[in-house]
Amino acid sequence: MRRRQLVAAAGHKDRIGNPNLSEEEEKRKHSYGLFSSSTKTLMVCLAMRMANSLLVQTYFNPDEHWQALEVAHRIAFGYGHLTWEWKKGIRSYLHPMLFASLYKLLAFCHLDTPWFMTKAPRMLQSIFCAVGDLYLYKLSNVLFDGHVARWAVLETVLTLVGIYYWPCMRVSPNKAPLFSRKWGVAIAALACAIRPTSAIIWMYVGLLELFSAHDRLKFIFLEVAPIGVLVLTLMCLVDRLMYCSWIFVPLNFLKFNFLSSGGDYYGTHKWHWYFTQGFPVMLFSFLPFSIAGIVLSKQWKPSGLIVWVLVLYSVLGHKEFRFVLPVLPIALMFSGYSIAAMTAADSSNCKRKGSSNRHVKCPSKVQLTIFFLLSTNIPMALYMSLFHQSEEKGTLDESDRFMMDPAGFASEFAINWSPPSHIVMFDSEERPLREFLVSHSFKEIRRFFHAHLKVDRDLQASVVVYAFTVGLAKSLRKGFRTLEELLMLLLLQPSSLRLFVGTEDCLLRPLGRKKSAGLLRSLLLKAPSLISILTGSCSGADLEMSE
Repeated sequence: MRRRQLVAAAGHKDRIGNPNLSEEEEKRKHSYGLFSSSTKTLMVCLAMRMANSLLVQTYFNPDEHWQALEVAHRIAFGYGHLTWEWKKGIRSYLHPMLFASLYKLLAFCHLDTPWFMTKAPRMLQSIFCAVGDLYLYKLSNVLFDGHVARWAVLETVLTLVGIYYWPCMRVSPNKAPLFSRKWGVAIAALACAIRPTSAIIWMYVGLLELFSAHDRLKFIFLEVAPIGVLVLTLMCLVDRLMYCSWIFVPLNFLKFNFLSSGGDYYGTHKWHWYFTQGFPVMLFSFLPFSIAGIVLSKQWKPSGLIVWVLVLYSVLGHKEFRFVLPVLPIALMFSGYSIAAMTAADSSNCKRKGSSNRHVKCPSKVQLTIFFLLSTNIPMALYMSLFHQSEEKGTLDESDRFMMDPAGFASEFAINWSPPSHIVMFDSEERPLREFLVSHSFKEIRRFFHAHLKVDRDLQASVVVYAFTVGLAKSLRKGFRTLEELLMLLLLQPSSLRLFVGTEDCLLRPLGRKKSAGLLRSLLLKAPSLISILTGSCSGADLEMSE
């Protein structure tokens, strides 16, 4: 098995393609390569990730803000909105504390300006991603070969760091470093503390290690148990500090998402969605190369992990792309293997044809493959990074009552409300609420582009901002003592006439019943002339003459 894998690896094929290449020349060739060392690989990945973090103008999911940055802002500065997840205790503060520490550092350095507050978290996460890229490269090197690893550095998540350290995921487990497994267990425990669903991945890896290890008792009682208890204790202490009570987040998360199917409230998909739509869409044009790499490499442990994750997540009704992101880099690693195999095959063809230098011309299959991948992924990456969902979400349409009757729901809600200064919504929500907004003295002030394509239920093409008119707000608060005040308001803001109709009790309450009734009668008597003024068919002098 190992011999077949080495034959398929590109490093071995390099020597077949050029048998005259000495060991010293080969070392020199690798030393000048872009990914010749871990440090160089990390620097290249870090530069690309940081540039990407600064260029991206879109968002992927609202939870990027509501489950991390908004919570961190509240920790650091004392104010910020907490969504229902934090009130139910199904989220741990361990992850937001990272960004809260960053915000505190910015404040200490007097750099807590809007630009730094929005860009600094992205820069921090670009460092995490670069480390993930590095370990994707190292994992590819361990499983296959250095040449395959160069093709595999595409996308990654920090799950790869843990997988790299688990001996059972290597071709030769006995060659793993001495403390490799302990690091793997620690990273797995930390991943589960941050996101309890990570346990699905580490359950697979842990069971593989348990069945393949010779020191099983040591593995369970001297590594998994103490490291797991240590990480869980840290998580519980942080959550005790922030929640002000003892809360075991993984248990609450399990109850809500698995035992009560609380996630189904946000939509469900068919059981086969991850296999027929979700994961193929994520791989996009890499899909055929990933499948080919799985078949050619015969590395069933990492490919089995992909299937394991997709199957278990398929059991849940609520499905999202981001749930299976941890196994996306592994699938991309297999696509790197298939491209490296094509390079090796073309090198052999060049040798048979008597080519003296295989680098004179790029092998045709590899050239076509690279062109295909670039031409399909670069336009999509630019569009998704710069245009699609390029504005922040203002309101969330989570209420079925609101979606069924937006105007009715808003009218009922407005009975006892204190009018906000601004309302932000998608244009799909604005259409049924436009009359309500105008009647309550809200005026559109800005409209932002959001997306060309349908995102959720409707096409959310733009984000609309409405503002509450200040002059009318003051008049509403103090009421009207004379007919002249009311007429002056109606003359200056004709749209407020619709607000007056049906809400006269609210407007005239300060006058008392008798004065209110008299004022209403006077208004009704003047109504024809008033309407004429509002429509421009007569002047204010006509109204005075009619008194």
